Amino acid sequence: MAREVLNVGQVRIHSGSVSKETAMKEAADILEAAGAVTNAYFDAMQQREMTVSTYMGNELAIPHGTNETKDTILDSALSFVRYDGGVDWGGEPVTFVVGIAGKGDEHLEILSQIALIFSDDDEVARLKRAQTPEELYGMLSSVNDS
Repeated sequence: MAREVLNVGQVRIHSGSVSKETAMKEAADILEAAGAVTNAYFDAMQQREMTVSTYMGNELAIPHGTNETKDTILDSALSFVRYDGGVDWGGEPVTFVVGIAGKGDEHLEILSQIALIFSDDDEVARLKRAQTPEELYGMLSSVNDS
């Protein structure tokens, strides 16, 4: 089996609100701490965001780097942060910020798993109710099956 792309240490819950930039920085920092990306990945995320918003609907944003910055990715990993105060993502309300680093084309499989979870309103409601990162992680562990 492949190494887990998400572990409980990469899942966080914040009660407050932050700026889009701060949320992206946290996503990049978590991925860097996981050994998945270099410290240039945050810049790569910002580049992507300048060309196209990574807001996905259903209170979800998935910041990630551009194809040109693949060399900043060392391994596939996810970060998952819930901001209960919300994040203003270019005018869209975001609660969940999921940072993705995908080696090769692995990010496509990971993205489809995340999209699947967030396409279900009941699932999103459950994710919002989770009390702890551990509980949240339990609901998301299917991403490791991809």
